[in-house]
Amino acid sequence: MIENDYSKMMPRMLSGEELMNTLKVIPQYSPSFKEMTTPERLLRLSDIYKIYLPSAMSKEIYNRLYLATAMSLQKKGTRLSVIQQNSNFKGIQSNEYRGIIGGADSFTVIGTSGIGKSSAIDRAVNIICGGKIIEMEKPFTQIIPCLSVQCPYDCSPKGMLLEILRMVDTILDTRYYERSQRAGVTTDILIGTVSQVAINHIGLLIIDEIQNVSGHKSGNTLIAMLTQLINQSGISICMVGTPDSIYFFERSMQLSRRSMGLKYSTLPYDDYFSEFCTLVFGYQYVRKETEITDAEIEWLYEHSSGIISVVISLIHDAQELAIFNGREILDIQSLNEAFTQRLTMLHEYVAPEKTVERTRMPKQKEIRAIHSTEPHTTPDYLSIMDIVKKSKDEGRDIISILREYLTVTEVAV
Repeated sequence: MIENDYSKMMPRMLSGEELMNTLKVIPQYSPSFKEMTTPERLLRLSDIYKIYLPSAMSKEIYNRLYLATAMSLQKKGTRLSVIQQNSNFKGIQSNEYRGIIGGADSFTVIGTSGIGKSSAIDRAVNIICGGKIIEMEKPFTQIIPCLSVQCPYDCSPKGMLLEILRMVDTILDTRYYERSQRAGVTTDILIGTVSQVAINHIGLLIIDEIQNVSGHKSGNTLIAMLTQLINQSGISICMVGTPDSIYFFERSMQLSRRSMGLKYSTLPYDDYFSEFCTLVFGYQYVRKETEITDAEIEWLYEHSSGIISVVISLIHDAQELAIFNGREILDIQSLNEAFTQRLTMLHEYVAPEKTVERTRMPKQKEIRAIHSTEPHTTPDYLSIMDIVKKSKDEGRDIISILREYLTVTEVAV
């Protein structure tokens, strides 16, 4: 039995269409905005960056963060949490700690930079917390359901612990950070202090930019510190980063176990990508209005490699340049100018020739051909030597013969 189930203070868990509608962010827009002055339109243009269209990734991240937060909050106020608090206090005095509660769980959200994972986490946290903290009168308690911090660039365990205290102070108006700045405070003492603060005030701890641990000599030490923090506080920890961190976590069993979670790559060329492009393209602040075409959606995919942030930058900068140069239209030419002039630093990563093969479904007639049940005969000349001989005998190009038996794609070199 849970003595004080703080998870009951959380907003109810959303699902289905209600969840997707709540996650969605659609800034105000009117066609009349195109008639505003140039400075007014340029200011309005930045609203494009506020658009958020939830995807399957958004739903998965919300569900995982909500359940992890609820699990962590359920441990607070229990008999074990009180025993752990006493153990931590004694540990601060003697530098000897032992975990009693045990870790709730740790997991990762790994994804390619720019695909929207941080935005998805921000939206999920906003719904779970609603910008509020959980308060109880008896006993008086203040709990931050989800606390986000950033992994230090130098992977300093002490720097991470102090940052957690600083963020708690900022939200709750406490003085833990100031009190931990006194001379002689070691990392071991800080772990005990932060464990106490986590038991009392933190539900889920989200650590962004966790890829900083990869290739850094202090990476193992930082992860070991986080493991000890989990065991001594019982809180859930979510580590967010790019695929660079995967190589670090795969090095050993204990690291791999703590890195299990959600992994995402760039978007496929599918209905969601098309819907997203259509939505963002509709926010036009140039004088001449246009409608997006399939060719422009395909162009956006080829020049963004399915990275959402690049799509938004392309449409934003294309309109900005069109307003500056007087063309006042959002079309392929404007998009090309934006790609050429504004995204030069990204050409190595998102150039059309580097874009991965799109995952568009084959046409129905192609499916019927593949799965055709009509009788057919298998030719006798299937070896390479036979195909070469057939080419010579019939005076035909060998590629045209190969196409009768294989799917052949010609690549320019």
